[in-house]
Amino acid sequence: MELANGSAVQEFVLLGFGGGPQKQFLLLIFFTVIYMLSLAENIFIITLVFLDAHLSQIPMYILLSNFSWLEVCYVSTSVPRMLFDLASSNGIISFQACFFQFYVVFSLGNTEFFFLSAMAFDRYLAICHPLRYLQIMSPTFCYCLVAACWVLGFLGYIIPVTVISKLSFCGPNVIDHFVCDPGPILSLVCPPIGNAALIFQVFLNALFLGNVLFVVLSYGIVIFTLLKSSKPGNRKKAFSTISMHLMVVTLFYGSVGGMYCIPSGENQSALTKAITVFYSIITPFLNPLIYSLRNDQVKEALGRLLKRRARGWNEWEESKRKLEGK
Repeated sequence: MELANGSAVQEFVLLGFGGGPQKQFLLLIFFTVIYMLSLAENIFIITLVFLDAHLSQIPMYILLSNFSWLEVCYVSTSVPRMLFDLASSNGIISFQACFFQFYVVFSLGNTEFFFLSAMAFDRYLAICHPLRYLQIMSPTFCYCLVAACWVLGFLGYIIPVTVISKLSFCGPNVIDHFVCDPGPILSLVCPPIGNAALIFQVFLNALFLGNVLFVVLSYGIVIFTLLKSSKPGNRKKAFSTISMHLMVVTLFYGSVGGMYCIPSGENQSALTKAITVFYSIITPFLNPLIYSLRNDQVKEALGRLLKRRARGWNEWEESKRKLEGK
């Protein structure tokens, strides 16, 4: 962790998006709006599932509410720091804070891999084994599954992050990104880099490809089962549900997988930033919209909640009038 002149690396500089003050200001406004909307949408999903007695007992919505909490954590790990850098044009981050952000961001992304696999498993059981579905996917099992996603997600990157943090850095200590991403960090390491990059790629590939294969296999079996279904009504309803899941899976895995397809060259950094913005900021904003706008159960739950609130307000008004009459 030393520069070429022998001084220890105490901090890094995040270059961010570059550009003049006007571009920085526009990006600040845009990302602030997206961040606030993402928080509002995901908190809405969590609150709705928590307050609705029906949704809170359905396995899919137990997973969905926890997935929304994951999205809240995900955007809150990187976006506030990015907004601060856009507002202050500073970009200085301590060595420890940089690697902590690196670990948390990738661990949350890894947790999202496992959550998408858990939700694919839930749809597989619901459609392919409906008679055993409620027996297997009990609320207790769902919460155990949620806990397993979080634990496995945060265990996955302990070794690679620790290995990379122990390397020597030759400088300059400038990271051409808006977050502490391993690619730009590894480019600052003194040669020879050893096996650090290989270790990171092995962990990343194993976790990413393993979950992708599980999700593809699960939804492949689900679609094959639906195509054999003899009831068009049930088939249409099931296809409507899994289409939302497939859209979320495609957005996240497609953008993360796109990182592997970036060609080397002058625009590599710009493409990396654009893809990172999409899967770490835009998808947490889009996912609640996808799940709520096309979901009849969410709309019905919202209707029940609004009716209860309206009834409670009317009862309060009636009680107030009676008290004033006395």
